[in-house]
Amino acid sequence: MSMLTPPGMGGKYRITGNKYPRMRRPRRRHRIVLAAVASVVALGLAGWGTSQLIDVFTVDGKKTTAAKTPDCKPSAAPAKVLPKPGQIKVNVYNATPRGGLAKTTADELKKRGFVIGKVGNAPAAYDKKVRGAGILLGAPTAADGPLTVLGTQLRGATPKTDTRRTRDVDLILGTGFKKLNVQREADQALATLSKPAPQPACGGLGASRKS
Repeated sequence: MSMLTPPGMGGKYRITGNKYPRMRRPRRRHRIVLAAVASVVALGLAGWGTSQLIDVFTVDGKKTTAAKTPDCKPSAAPAKVLPKPGQIKVNVYNATPRGGLAKTTADELKKRGFVIGKVGNAPAAYDKKVRGAGILLGAPTAADGPLTVLGTQLRGATPKTDTRRTRDVDLILGTGFKKLNVQREADQALATLSKPAPQPACGGLGASRKS
C-alpha cells in the first residue's frame, strides 16, 4: 500500500504513487491570452492619442499654447475723408485782453489755406471766459470734419457744438493761447488722421509660440 493511502482505506480507494492527486482546475490559457492582447491594444491607443496631442500643440517643431491657425495679414481700412482747409470757413474771435490777436491768427490760417470769415472780439458769452488755448465751435455735423481739421492747427483747443445750421466754424482764442502749431506739425497731424488704420484680415488669435 502506498504511503499516500489513508489508514483503513484500500482496494479501489488505494492511492498509488508518491504524489497527491491534482485537485485544482486546469488553467484556462485563453483568458490569459485575451488579457495580454487587451493590454497591448490599450497601450497602443494611449501612445497614438499622446502623439496627436503633441501635434496639436506643436508648430514648425516648436511648442505652442494653442492650435495652429492661419496667419492673419492686416488689411487697410477705408481712408477717412476729411475736408481740405480751402473748404472750411473759419471765424476767428479774441477772448483775451491782448489786442490784435484775432487778426494775426486769422492771417496765419489764411496762409495755410483756410477761408477766413469774421474776425474780431469774442461774443459776450465767451469774452474773457476762455482759460485754455481756445475753443473750436461749430454745428454738430462739423464735429467729425471741419472741427477735426481745424483742431490740428491749435494744440489743446476744446471742440464744442452749438445749434447753428451754417457750415462755418469759430476759433475762439483763450487766455492760454500762445501761437498756432508749427505748420509742418499740423500737416503731419492732418495726414495721420486721414491715413487708414490697419485691421486684421481674419478673426481670432494666432498661435502663441514659445521658443
